[in-house]
Parts: sequence; structure tokens; C-alpha cells
Amino acid sequence: MCMTDPISDMLTRIRNASVIKRESVDVSTSKVKSAILKILKEEGYIKDFKEMPVGGDKVSIRIYLKYGPLKQQIINNIERVSKSSRRIYKKSEKIGKIFGGIGTAIYSTSRGIISDRECRKLKIGGELICIVS
Repeated sequence: MCMTDPISDMLTRIRNASVIKRESVDVSTSKVKSAILKILKEEGYIKDFKEMPVGGDKVSIRIYLKYGPLKQQIINNIERVSKSSRRIYKKSEKIGKIFGGIGTAIYSTSRGIISDRECRKLKIGGELICIVS
């Protein structure tokens, strides 16, 4: 099976698992995915994530989803913005707040993968990977 956009696949798995209130979801591993998940954890969208051995030398990432006290979704919307077919770049002065600061945008920059808050602080732009709210 050939996967053209593994980041989009991960975001879709998180979205689908969150809708049906799953405790966790597994995705294939990569450094980019780990960096995105680290931001999602720091921003409070997921509980945790860790690498799990699958078999042989294969490893996958298990993402532990987070819900409110009444089992309501924390992640209401998670969408891929920049795709392989259409890349979206933003200059540092064009990076605004997502939904008035409620949401988070994740950017791929020269300093690595960071949140919109970090981009504004460091005054750097980059490729808009995804938006979470």
C-alpha cells in the first residue's frame, strides 16, 4: 500500500478516533509526526504518545487521546492545510491567531516544527502544516 501523505493520514486517524471516543490510536512512526504530536501534547490536545514495538524491528506511535470530564472531544477540528499538491507558506507577519487564540496552527520552519505561538515569538514564517481547534 502506497501512502502519499502520511501526515494527513495521521491527522485523519486522530480525528476519526476522537469522534468515536477511542482511548488511543496507532500510527506509523516518523520524526515529523513525533514533532507534530509533541506540539499537540504541549497545547493540551492529546494526553500522551509513545513508541510501541510492532514486531521485528518495526515501531509505531500510540497516541493517547484526551477528552473532557463528560467524555466530550478536546479536538473539535484537525485539518491538513498544506498538501503535497498545494503548499501553503506564511510570512512571519502574516501568522495570526487561530480562532482568536483558541486553536493552534503548526508550522514547518527553518527552526523545526513549531506552533503559531512560537512562530510569532521568534518572528519566523514557514509552511502551514495543519490547524487544530
